[in-house]
Parts: sequence; C-alpha cells; structure tokens
Amino acid sequence: MSKTLNAYRIKKIESLGRMTAMTQEEMVAGARTVAAGLEALRAEHAQLLAGLAANTEHESEKVALVRKSIDAIELGLGEAQVMMALASHLQSVEAEKQKLRTQVRRLCHENAWLRDELAAAQQRLQASEQRVSQLEEENKHLDFMASIRKYDSDITEESETSRSGQSDNKRDDPMVDLFPDDDHEDNRNNKSMSPTPPSQFAQQVNAGYEIPARLRTLHNLVIQYASQGRYEVAVPLCKQALEDLEKTSGHDHPDVATMLNILALVYRDQNKYKEAANLLNDALSIREKTLGENHPAVAATLNNLAVLYGKRGKYREAEPLCKRALCIREAVLGRDHPDVAKQLNNLALLCQNQNKYEEVEQYYQRALEIYESKLGPDDPNVAKTKNNLASCYLKQGKYKEAETLYKQVLTRAHEREFGTIDGDNKPIWQVAEEREENKHLQKENAPYGEYGGWHKAAKVDSPTVTTTLKNLGALYRRQGKYEAAETLEDCALRSRKEALDMVKQTRSRSGRGPRDVEPRDNEEGTNPASEPRMNLKSKLFNALGINTGSNAPPHQ
Repeated sequence: MSKTLNAYRIKKIESLGRMTAMTQEEMVAGARTVAAGLEALRAEHAQLLAGLAANTEHESEKVALVRKSIDAIELGLGEAQVMMALASHLQSVEAEKQKLRTQVRRLCHENAWLRDELAAAQQRLQASEQRVSQLEEENKHLDFMASIRKYDSDITEESETSRSGQSDNKRDDPMVDLFPDDDHEDNRNNKSMSPTPPSQFAQQVNAGYEIPARLRTLHNLVIQYASQGRYEVAVPLCKQALEDLEKTSGHDHPDVATMLNILALVYRDQNKYKEAANLLNDALSIREKTLGENHPAVAATLNNLAVLYGKRGKYREAEPLCKRALCIREAVLGRDHPDVAKQLNNLALLCQNQNKYEEVEQYYQRALEIYESKLGPDDPNVAKTKNNLASCYLKQGKYKEAETLYKQVLTRAHEREFGTIDGDNKPIWQVAEEREENKHLQKENAPYGEYGGWHKAAKVDSPTVTTTLKNLGALYRRQGKYEAAETLEDCALRSRKEALDMVKQTRSRSGRGPRDVEPRDNEEGTNPASEPRMNLKSKLFNALGINTGSNAPPHQ
C-alpha cells in the first residue's frame, strides 16, 4: 500500500516538473487526467477502507494509513479542480483580451484612414484657396490693365511733347542698371557695390528704342507686389508677361531683355542668384544682338552681372565684366561722365577684394576727380568715394591718408551747415581731438553738450556723414585715442536717433506705412537688410526709366 502511494507521489512530482514546460492547454489536460486518476484512486481506497473496517482490531494501523492517503487524494483532487477552474477563467480572460485587441486594431485603421482623408481634404482646400487667390489677382490685374489702356496714347503724346520741348536738354537713360546702391557685404570692409542709376546729366543714347507705356505699367504692378514681399504673385505675373512678349515679339527683342532684367531683380531680391545670373546672361545676349555690343543698355546688364558675381564672391569673374561696362560708358558718355565715375567705384571695389590696391587707388582717385569737377564738392558721391578710398588706405596701413579723407568729409559737412571754420566754429573731429588732449587735465570730461549742434548737422547728409563719424571713431580707437573715439561715436548715435525720430514724425503726419517710406541710396557701412522693401520699387522705376511724376501712368 505504501509502495503504491510513494509511486504516486513520485509520478506527481515528475508530472509537476514536466508541467513547468507545458502550455496552458497541456496543463489543463494533464490536470484533468490527474483528477480522473485521483478519483479512481479514491474509489480504490474507499473499497480498501471498507474491507479493513470489518477487522478493526488487527488492521487499525492500516486503516489509519488508508485514511491519510484518502485525505491526500482529496487534497489533490481539490487542487486539480482549482487549477481547472483557474484555467477556464484565464481562457475567458484571454478571449476577451483578443477581442479587445481586434477592436483596437480596427479603431487604429479607422483613425489612420480618417487622418489621411483629413490631410487630403486640407490639401484640396489649400489648393482651392490658392487658386481662388490667384484668380482674384488675375482678375484685378485684368481690370487694372483694361482701365489704363485708354491712357497709353496720352502717355505717348506726353513723351513726344516732352522730347520735342527739351530736344537740346539732357535726360535720364531709361535703360539703366537694376541694382542701384545695393550693399555688397564683405566680412572685412562691408562696402557697397552699386551699379548706379543715371544722374541728371545722362544723355539720351537709346535712339530707336522706347519702352512701351503698357509694359511700363505692367512693370509698375510687378513692383508693387514685390515691394510687399508678395513674390508668389510678382514672379508668375512677370513670367506671364515675359511669355506674352516672346509670343508677340519673339525672344530676341529689347522688351524681352528688359523683362528678363526685371525678373532677375525679383529673383535676386529672394537671394536666388543662380536664376538671376541665367536671366541676366540671356538679357545680355539679346541686347548685344538687337542694340549692338557697345550700347549703354549692354553696359548696364554687364554691370548688373558684375554686381551679382561680386555678391557671390566671384570677383575674378566680375572684374572683366565691369571693365567692359566701363569701356562702353567711356565711349558713349565720355571719360568724365558721372556714370563713368560710378563704374570706376564698382571696379575699384572688385579690385580691392582681390588686394589690388594700386589699381584701387587709381580708380577711386579718378572717380573722385570726376565727381568733384562735374557734380561739385558737396555732392554725396564725393563723400562716399572718399570713404571708399579711406577704407583702401586702412587695409594698407596708411592710417594718416585715411584720417585726412575722413576729416575732409566732416569738415565739408560742417561748413555747409555752420559756415566758415574759425576758433569758435570747429568741426566735430577737431572738438574730439581737443577733448582727447584735455582728458588728463579734466578727469571727468563732461559731455560736450550737443557738440555744437553736430548731431543735427550729421543728419543733413546722413548716412554718409554718420558712416564717416563711425569710421574715424574706429580709427581713433585703433590709435588709442579713446576719448576722441567716444566723442565721434556718441555724435553718430545721436544723429542716428534724430534721423529715426524724424522718419517716425513724418510717417505719423502723412499716415504712411513703413512700406511707403521712400528709400535713400544705401551708404557704405549700412545694412541693406534694414532698408524698406520699397527700395525695390525705386530700382525698377529706374530700370524702366519711368517718371514717377506727371508722366507716370495714372492708377485707377
């Protein structure tokens, strides 16, 4: 009997060891088998106990063992039943879990589908809104063009009358450069390379070609969009006009070249230099074919290409273009024309970036002579050129020569504002040097009032004078003249503040927004990014020779 029980226990232990590596289904099946075996064993023990009960006197020990075995069997049966009940519960839980997982997967699929549908709907809505906006702009453009058609004949008649009444006078060249007074930012000198618009002395040299009034008006519309930063409208409008011109006049036509120049400017304003260069090269080819290789319009495009290459740091490629433009302008306008001087300024800057200082000095000196002889010593270009030449001197360590030029600019500005210099009427640089000399005599050098009104005088020729103040102040600081440097720097800050306050007052009185402010020519040392976008409008007006006064086409 005991052997049977021991064998059962061994089998049970072995079965438990095997169950640890069994699946849930195998464990349940095993539990059922064990329960059935225990039931049979219990019945066997019950019969055995009944047989032993008849002879209780001699078999009491066996009865006790049998009862103990029956108790163990009962316990095993209970454990088996609990195990089977637990397995049944786990199966139901797993089934519910699988059901929930299926629902989650279905909801995820539905959510992904809804997201895709929403994204597609948003894209369609955005495309529709863009299309509606484009159609509205096109409709406005068509209405505008229709409203100004009646003025074309009037504009042409006014132009003819103006030319016949002033046949002996000089006039602006309509085929001018597209990028006037725009900065070329160099980390070392921060100078401006400026293909210059024609001055009041430019002669009429575009005989046989006149920009149509309707094309001018279209350009005016492109200007307005670009000045507002609405390139998504300005660029397609420009491309459409270019396509229409090519269809009606052919690709090799001066009007097409003009439109290519306009589109190149819009691209360059977006820093798309590669696209702008391609358009300018195409415009150059057209103008050479249609107008001749020595036409001033060719010189303008050559100069624009040189500016573009200079902005990309390609000084060697830009230099021959600039020299060719100089030769054309010298041949057409004369060697002492102000436009020649501006071309010399550009060429000097390109050479300066290549450390060709001997050539730079020659170009700047010649430009300075032209400006002083043709425009007078008070022309702003004189001060600009002196600043440029002074910068060239600084790069060569010629501090004395640079200092002399800066002082000439400030002295001339002082004389224009306050009259002849004497002991009581001193220019700001002289005041600064006196304060430098007296700094040891007076430890606390009190501010020199308003420096004789110099901060007010500076804005008369701002920002050229302000730039000169900063440059001379930096030179003083390099020489260890800190008191003199601070005097000039303080004056420059005052002039800057006065100019800003004056602009704000002008806007508040006129009710003009920040984009309506007419731009000034960009000066050396200024940041072109700080200029209002309306500068683009001025560039395009100059590029087309459009008179913004009485001869400009009226807007409805």
